[in-house]
Amino acid sequence: MSENKQSLECGLCPHKCILQPGRTGFCGTRRNFDGEIRSVSYGQVTSLAVDPIEKKPLYHFHPGTAILSVGGFGCNMKCSFCQNHGISQQGIEVSQGYVSPENLVKLSQKAAAEAGSIGVAFTYNEPLLSYEYLLDTEPLLQDKGQKVVLVTNGQIMEEKFKKLLPYIDAMNIDLKAFSPEGYQWLGGDFATTQRTIGMAVEAGIHVEITSLIIPEFNDDTAMMEAEARWLCNIHPGMPLHLSRYFPRYKLNRPATPIETLYQLRTIAEKYLKYVYLGNV
Repeated sequence: MSENKQSLECGLCPHKCILQPGRTGFCGTRRNFDGEIRSVSYGQVTSLAVDPIEKKPLYHFHPGTAILSVGGFGCNMKCSFCQNHGISQQGIEVSQGYVSPENLVKLSQKAAAEAGSIGVAFTYNEPLLSYEYLLDTEPLLQDKGQKVVLVTNGQIMEEKFKKLLPYIDAMNIDLKAFSPEGYQWLGGDFATTQRTIGMAVEAGIHVEITSLIIPEFNDDTAMMEAEARWLCNIHPGMPLHLSRYFPRYKLNRPATPIETLYQLRTIAEKYLKYVYLGNV
């Protein structure tokens, strides 16, 4: 068998999918094109909007400003409660069109002039899947004085993430559960998200954490105590957002009781200076 017909391992995230020629990985975006793994989502945009920075949510990064938010499609986790499943669990058919790195920079400058946008937030689906697009676009944004924000699940291998670090200004990272078993249910790897959080903080990136609190999944008080203690050891000033769950996608459990969020916030505040409630 010739080399360009061999299966290849995609080394972007912990799934390490083995892809035969023409096959796409778990995420729905990484494909073996005759011996080269590339993203089918490169520059494909499903959503484009100017949002308040607090909507990311980032409460301690240029508060009161706006940011141009850009989404693609696909995800390397399969959360049954995904709020953006209309793009994260879909393919290229949901794309609204191609935006080159250069054109995205122009759009960001236009948003800055018209709406006071401070840069670009890659969000809505999992932005790390568009790895090559980020590598091509982020330095251009940086050169124009535009901030780069990622809203992500943190599922990326260490060597890949290192190449992005110099160009990222802020991140909101989903910490979906504080256990390997919880991440296994969601199709992710707990240790990888932990490592991503640690690397980002060590690199001087502004990091805020979001945990969507779901009944009978991650609403255990002992789990929240362990999560808050661990985050405190990384940085006690790291903001934590505890977000209320509502039934979405495939999960129909009742919405998280407000009292549960109050209780978990009280626990987290024993370790962290800034704990916020969302979707309340």
